[in-house]
Amino acid sequence: MGSQIGDPDEITVLVTGFGPFREQYPINPSWEIANSLPLHLPPLRAKEPDSRHAAVVLPKVRIVVHPEPIRVNYRVVRGLVPSFHDTPQKFDIVIHIGMAGPRPFYSIERRGHRDGYKHPDVDGEYIDREEERERHDWPWRGLPEEIETELSLDEILPLWQEHSSEADLRISEDAGHFMCDFIYYSSLSELWKLQRPRKALFLHVPADASPTSITKGRELTLNLIRSVVESEMIVKNKLLAKKTSWWGCGSHIQSVIDNVPEAERCECEPKVEVGGASYPPMAASPN
Repeated sequence: MGSQIGDPDEITVLVTGFGPFREQYPINPSWEIANSLPLHLPPLRAKEPDSRHAAVVLPKVRIVVHPEPIRVNYRVVRGLVPSFHDTPQKFDIVIHIGMAGPRPFYSIERRGHRDGYKHPDVDGEYIDREEERERHDWPWRGLPEEIETELSLDEILPLWQEHSSEADLRISEDAGHFMCDFIYYSSLSELWKLQRPRKALFLHVPADASPTSITKGRELTLNLIRSVVESEMIVKNKLLAKKTSWWGCGSHIQSVIDNVPEAERCECEPKVEVGGASYPPMAASPN
């Protein structure tokens, strides 16, 4: 895990936000929140010792914010999103933030939709009308109607709630069939086509752009990033726990481990040298 530029153990998270939405919302809180984020995820403040995820050790997390608000325009989004994923850096996680109107809660979206974009964007333009969809070069031809994130939202939500005890946080099953849904499906479908893990997420925030609301949104977004990384580390640790090692006097190491594929061997350190080859260290006693 980690970006391909800089520290290989560092996790890199890309965050995007949208620009103004018509005259009703000249300031889009999604961009204000994204633009306020620090360059790195700050250390967690001291927590109660019985926190159920306190033992999860996080790597360094770098936050990269797309340098400008994304125009609420279908074709702008469609032209821009591939550049987020077709880069040598290969972000480990992508989080798109968007505004959800006056509702007071924050939600993370499980899936994006290919169809149903019937509302015009801020420039009065529509996307994917019937004549476009019938063309052989329609970019979503052959893709599923819905694509889900591969991040574990059912594990992320309770972690996020634990970090944000007084906030109303939810999982949503419908991103709305407008620009938020459109950028989410665009991102998920790009990862689908590249056959890469769909580690993308969409965060819906309230429309309130007051300084107090932006500050709250910033903290909740940082808590979300922390929770996503925690969830990923939990998954990684579970996979490592299932990998093969050995226990005992060590005389049988080669006969056991040599028959185990490299990808299924324990990756713990320090390695044990036997017969000029490196093997995992002895596991804890099975008794």
